[in-house]
Amino acid sequence: MPISVHALAHRPLTAGVVAELVALPTVPALDTDDAMAAEMQRRGWSWEHELVCDSVRTGYGHILCTDGYDPFGRPDARRFLVFGELYPVDPEDCSMTNGPWLYEVMDDWQQLPGWSGRRACTDQECEAVLTQAAQAVTEQLGSGPERTLLSSAAVVTGPLLTHRIWRTPTHAVILGPAADNGPYAYLTHLQLSVTPLDCAPALPPAEDADGLTAWISAHVDW
Repeated sequence: MPISVHALAHRPLTAGVVAELVALPTVPALDTDDAMAAEMQRRGWSWEHELVCDSVRTGYGHILCTDGYDPFGRPDARRFLVFGELYPVDPEDCSMTNGPWLYEVMDDWQQLPGWSGRRACTDQECEAVLTQAAQAVTEQLGSGPERTLLSSAAVVTGPLLTHRIWRTPTHAVILGPAADNGPYAYLTHLQLSVTPLDCAPALPPAEDADGLTAWISAHVDW
């Protein structure tokens, strides 16, 4: 079986993780740094500036990034919860120029509390991580995804993996791979996104793969 990923690190999602994420747009906004610090401490969160620029490490051990400084309230903000990281095989990097330093970055992900990892894996093993995450989202939201699409939407490099789409009355909830827009640019996130529905027009029909790919990209890309 062909190897498509040099390294994979991840921490499974649970229904509790999903519940916390989808509730963030509706929690009270905080208007002072002291109030922010107190709420971060109460939740067991900490700031994270290395693995993903200007992000938060949640009490569940995942990495959360959001528009702006404040993750609380602000229903118009995009929120991305990273629960997995891939170092994809790049066919154009035959000499493995990026190998040594990116393996070190992947080690940093794998060593996060509660995370596990492996070196060299297949598309199917990555899909298994996404399938488990989808079960947690379905459990919390009470229904399966409205759309399921094998797509490279918003991914710079790496294997085609499955995107799944749910919707709340106000937000798109999208599970799947996403581009690492910094600090590495060579890796791929596995993430759960909660973004305002008005980032794109109405959800295209299931048979419109190009339209769904564009819709996903409009919601999950910075």
